[in-house]
Amino acid sequence: MIYKIEIATSDFSTTQSAVEGGADRIELCANLAEGGTTASFATIKKCREAFSVQLYPIIRPRGGDFLYSKDEYEIMLEDIMLCKQLGCDGVVIGLLNMDGSIDLARTAKLVEAAYPLGVTFHRAFDRCKDPFEAIEQLIEIGCERILTSGQQPSVNEGEELIADLNRVADERIIIMPGSGVRVDNIKMLAEKTGCTEFHSSLRGKESSKMSFKHPAFKDSAESYVNNSIDPEQVRALRNSLH
Repeated sequence: MIYKIEIATSDFSTTQSAVEGGADRIELCANLAEGGTTASFATIKKCREAFSVQLYPIIRPRGGDFLYSKDEYEIMLEDIMLCKQLGCDGVVIGLLNMDGSIDLARTAKLVEAAYPLGVTFHRAFDRCKDPFEAIEQLIEIGCERILTSGQQPSVNEGEELIADLNRVADERIIIMPGSGVRVDNIKMLAEKTGCTEFHSSLRGKESSKMSFKHPAFKDSAESYVNNSIDPEQVRALRNSLH
């Protein structure tokens, strides 16, 4: 069985670490604490130039819900065009209507705009009203992958639905478990769900290398703690599948 590991990264440094650890694909984000928003043009460009691994920036103009205004949708459309220009391999999107259904019309337009780039529909899927209706719709409009925790906060609680979705998908679309995928549960998830692609952020923190720390802010995580990914954890995630 061939498995793929996607790592969500939050900047150039964490992307570098994930690639070093052997990630097959990068979901490039900013603001992972908010669930991920679109990285800057320069960050995407620099990562594309530096790394040959598959690169899928998230196209999300803000944190919060997945109900987007006309202006926010236009921002998403333009960001997708920039990702195409930069030579990204795909994008990650997710839009909902007020009633919890997939915003099908605008999602389809984004998929069309992204072509020939691949499109992952992210965990907005976990907030939709009817996942089985949604999966058929996303197949129909050409999404290649759904990132899901089984409509629960983590994959551990959602594994049964993930398995059901993977059976229904029947290789027409990739079901990729994410949110809480770790070394200690990834093999179990592979066995119970039948999925072959897995998403993890492996988020860590490291102390700033600043030698001067202002006394008023010395205990401030915002000021003196940076995001990090340990390449060895990425390797361990893959090795756990064997």
